[in-house]
Amino acid sequence: MVDHKSSDEAQPELVTLVVRRMIRASPERLFEAWTKPDQLQQWWGPESVTCIAAEVDLRVGGRYRIANQFPDGSVVWIIGEFQVIEPPHRLTYTWQIEESSEPSELVTVRFERRDSATEVIVTHTRIRDRATRDRHEKGWLGCLDGLLEYLGGRIADDQC
Repeated sequence: MVDHKSSDEAQPELVTLVVRRMIRASPERLFEAWTKPDQLQQWWGPESVTCIAAEVDLRVGGRYRIANQFPDGSVVWIIGEFQVIEPPHRLTYTWQIEESSEPSELVTVRFERRDSATEVIVTHTRIRDRATRDRHEKGWLGCLDGLLEYLGGRIADDQC
């Protein structure tokens, strides 16, 4: 399920994206897959994109770098800084393309237990426009598909 919302903050042109996926795995397992570089490289990236490197300094103020390699061979690094770390339920971090001069966006990932599954909720905020939000939506859906496949394709029966 995907929710689209417009932000009502001081800059009304900024938009928010919320993407949700139910996965039959524990919050602990999902948090680990999201925060361990060797595991991130196994599943991260939208369709046709390969994660060729991941660096994670998992502490508040710590930084991360994730390299996305596209089919044409080009590589884009996503960088940011962890602002909130609440294992195994929540991560909040800034999000920016390494060579971009645009202000950083903000991502919060929540892992909420739902019976025998966990709902993964990605909230991506401070997005500058709807076109960028739409690209992020495609990317996050691809990432969640990759995470699901990495964990053995165990989608919850009550998936929206």
